Amino acid sequence: MLERVDDLTATIAPSGGSVAYEVLLPRFLAEQLAAKTGQPVVLITHQYFEGQGQGASFIPRLIGFLSRHQRDFFELFTTVKGIGNRKALRAMAVEPSVIASAIARKDAAALVKLPEIGKRMAETVIAELTGKVDGYLSEGEVRELDMGAVGRGAAGADAMSEDAVQVLVTLGETRPDAERLVLRAIDRAKREGRTLGRPEDVVELVFAARST
Repeated sequence: MLERVDDLTATIAPSGGSVAYEVLLPRFLAEQLAAKTGQPVVLITHQYFEGQGQGASFIPRLIGFLSRHQRDFFELFTTVKGIGNRKALRAMAVEPSVIASAIARKDAAALVKLPEIGKRMAETVIAELTGKVDGYLSEGEVRELDMGAVGRGAAGADAMSEDAVQVLVTLGETRPDAERLVLRAIDRAKREGRTLGRPEDVVELVFAARST
């Protein structure tokens, strides 16, 4: 049962129990749940230990989400240098999909509108999470990004791209996925000023993006 929401903290009382738990919430979710006080709520949690007194002691904290998808995005977001748990909770004032869309579009201006995110931090978020947020985008947004990449150089437009697609298909990718991966790799190489002279270079960049 959701007893109350105070800023970014929810008080949850398990049914039939005499113990209540304080659960931290990202800002967008705290605003959603504030209207559901007194109602049953199920949260997917992330636990961490928060240092107190310059690290002399640690207090266990719970962070709550409505889905594993939301939790996974939070955990990804906090891998960015300079974004800790508390900062991420304040910064996530909108749904993860909205933040992911801004990252995928490299829209620093949209990220700067989030609490705690200045211009330099927005650039850091984009640099560290580009290519890692596709799973948080809608199908329409993914198609839009892919169409933009097609305009800059479609897979199959030259022999190198087509050969790279064929290699990925041989390794188990479907052709549509292989084409999308090659598009992204070529687009990334252009942004970074890298030269791709062989199909193997494209495939290596595809797998490098997956491992980062």
